Amino acid sequence: MTGQRSDARRNYTHILAVAEAEVAAQGAQASLEQIARVAGVGSATVRRHFPTRKALLEAVFRQRVHALCDRAHTLSAERDSRSALVEWLRELLAYSLAARGLADVLSYQPLQDEATQDSCAAAIGAAGALLLRRAIDDQAVREDVTIDDLLIVIVGIALATENYTDPAMQADRAFRLTVAGFGANGT
Repeated sequence: MTGQRSDARRNYTHILAVAEAEVAAQGAQASLEQIARVAGVGSATVRRHFPTRKALLEAVFRQRVHALCDRAHTLSAERDSRSALVEWLRELLAYSLAARGLADVLSYQPLQDEATQDSCAAAIGAAGALLLRRAIDDQAVREDVTIDDLLIVIVGIALATENYTDPAMQADRAFRLTVAGFGANGT
């Protein structure tokens, strides 16, 4: 946004605020045309700021994703590396359930294929990999587990449970079953 006119910056900020509300209500499939209507701008203006749905979703989730990445760095100093990894994955899952659409952003493609280093998926992958590497080094997690494996599980749980009456309860059960399976001894 550097170098943009002040009205363009205001439009961007306003469109992003409207998009956050629409994505919270409708999930990743929120209508770009509806966002434009509510924001009081043309759909071309929305597309000028956010050329793709993915670009819009990335912008919507960027701040919270950075907080999750900071949390991973904080947890990396914990004594119990497996517990730190599990806690971070649980927080990622909770946010994925609360922020409809985040799981869709993370599921676009495997992380090593991400084209941009500043994408939400790349940032989440790098933060989680830090925790995973430490847990593997401590022999607390099986060495064949990858961050892509873990994020696929989190995304899968979030997407599979989002329409349940109590998605958090269903997701927690699936998460606990999964965590039991990636320990060093399969426990």
